[in-house]
Amino acid sequence: MKSARERMDIISAYREVGTSRGAAAMCGTTAKTVRRVIARHEAGGVAPARVARARNYDPVAELVAARVEKTKARISAKRLLPAARAAGYEGSARNFRRLVAAQKALWRNENHRGRRPAVWSPGQHLVIDWGRAGFPARVLRGAGLEPGAVRAVRRQRARRHHAGAAGGVLRAVGRGPGGGAG
Repeated sequence: MKSARERMDIISAYREVGTSRGAAAMCGTTAKTVRRVIARHEAGGVAPARVARARNYDPVAELVAARVEKTKARISAKRLLPAARAAGYEGSARNFRRLVAAQKALWRNENHRGRRPAVWSPGQHLVIDWGRAGFPARVLRGAGLEPGAVRAVRRQRARRHHAGAAGGVLRAVGRGPGGGAG
């Protein structure tokens, strides 16, 4: 980015010489920079608006959007490419994959179904619980896969306990013939 002083030097050099290459040689910059500074100056000090470039997949963008909508974003670019080629797409498969990925992401953002509530069944998740028992108070840790059944209980040696790996590893103990934890 050129400072205001450098831009003014470029503008005066361009007015003096009349060519962007000559002004660039005088100011020690490139002709491309001179052209940009002059274009900005002629636009009133504001950068000229950028013109959106045409993409090679623009003619088939509506076809892709329709197919993504129809298949609920399940279609792959590999399956869609032959239809796009028949509709006049002449670009690369990689560029087409980008178009399809962008359309699928757009569809997913617009058709988000929200957060589904969790519905758990017994035996689906491991539940770990802490408790104190006896005198002096001992810290016990239990884990179970069935509701209301403690499958493994391990005594803690330390009175302080922290959740996580600091307390040791639980041993899974199967149910014995008496039905209690072993």
